Amino acid sequence: MSATFELVGPSAVVTGVSQGIGRAIAVGLARAGANVVGAYRSHHEGAELVRRQIEETGTEAVILQADTGDPATAGRLAEAATSRWGSLDIWVNNAASLMVKPLVATTDDDWHGLLAANLHGYFYGSRTAARIMYEQRRGRIINITSAADVLVVANLGAYIAAKGAIVGLTKTLALEAAEHDVTVNAVSPGATDTPLNAKAYTPEVRRTYEHRIPLGRIGSEDEVADVVVFMASTGSRYMTGHEVVVDGGLVINGTVGHALDEP
Repeated sequence: MSATFELVGPSAVVTGVSQGIGRAIAVGLARAGANVVGAYRSHHEGAELVRRQIEETGTEAVILQADTGDPATAGRLAEAATSRWGSLDIWVNNAASLMVKPLVATTDDDWHGLLAANLHGYFYGSRTAARIMYEQRRGRIINITSAADVLVVANLGAYIAAKGAIVGLTKTLALEAAEHDVTVNAVSPGATDTPLNAKAYTPEVRRTYEHRIPLGRIGSEDEVADVVVFMASTGSRYMTGHEVVVDGGLVINGTVGHALDEP
């Protein structure tokens, strides 16, 4: 029998929803039929916009201001979903920040501050979601990482350390969760047009990416969100513990222009 691509359940938690990939994921899940609890840290206007976009799909939205680096936040988000819709079916850890700084110039506060949201929040969210989903015997945990842990970029030491750790967390939890019929996967965007990257993507950076990416362009938020929606669906039921790279072919491109052999 062919797999269907219905969502595994009616409720989803998505962190970092006020802009960028998180906004696209929240709206994409809503279009597929999920009610969404979204978390944002400070961008109030963006949070209100995503609320309206979710509700326009005919599903419900609960948008909470919260810091995912705070251990209590995950419980708040889970409670919002379970108390309103009776289950917690999909959890997407997405909230992140970017710091472009050489490792030797990175202070202790820089390091710990970036890891709070970019790594610790993923642990708190995954742990909370898993505990509930184990009892339900169903669920999807999806971690948004980055292709930068595969094709490493200089001056992103703390960011890439967090993303690499998330992949390890994903694989380990996938093994532990499998007996409870819960899957855990990571989605790793490559170069993607988002507000997070707006400053870092200078015209020169953009030209370099467009040259190096086999598909010839930087990706969009919606292209990443589409993969997440698949991961949240019944169609992904036999996938767990994987890092799916969504990058237009960038990380496989080792082409440097070798001279062709003469015929």
